[in-house]
Amino acid sequence: MKRPFSTLLLPWLAVAVLVPSAWAQDRIYRCGNEYTNNANQAKERGCKLVEGGNVTVLQGARPNAPAAQAPGAAASASPPSAPRVDNSDQRARDADARAILESELRKAETRLAELRKEYNNGEPERNALDLRNPQRYMERTAEIKAHLARTESDVAGIRRELGRLGPASSR
Repeated sequence: MKRPFSTLLLPWLAVAVLVPSAWAQDRIYRCGNEYTNNANQAKERGCKLVEGGNVTVLQGARPNAPAAQAPGAAASASPPSAPRVDNSDQRARDADARAILESELRKAETRLAELRKEYNNGEPERNALDLRNPQRYMERTAEIKAHLARTESDVAGIRRELGRLGPASSR
């Protein structure tokens, strides 16, 4: 006896309806740099629903907590396996670093003085090309101003580094 076509189609239709819901991913919410599929938690924290595409989140390993340090120990202390440097060698290295930074500071300050002179309070001297093309003059003025700002920032950074090294020791 042959079954009617509808009885053969019914089980496949049921499977076709139920399988996609099993494959469907729960709603995913983004809370800053964290993701959750807990709707209540997402609502409490004001998270946003992530739409479009699949989301794959891998839980990263948390870094080990640093060992408790003795009070007064430096936070950036080197690991025990690091080679020790003799105090006189360290002082020589520090003096070399200071000399290099002071040399760089002198160069940067010289360049800064040159740029300030060239910038001339926003009115650099016009050359022949600038007289024919006023737009070029404006662009050159803007370039000098930007270079001046970068050089001022460089000088300030070198001075900060020298300040971190502490006062110069007498030799």
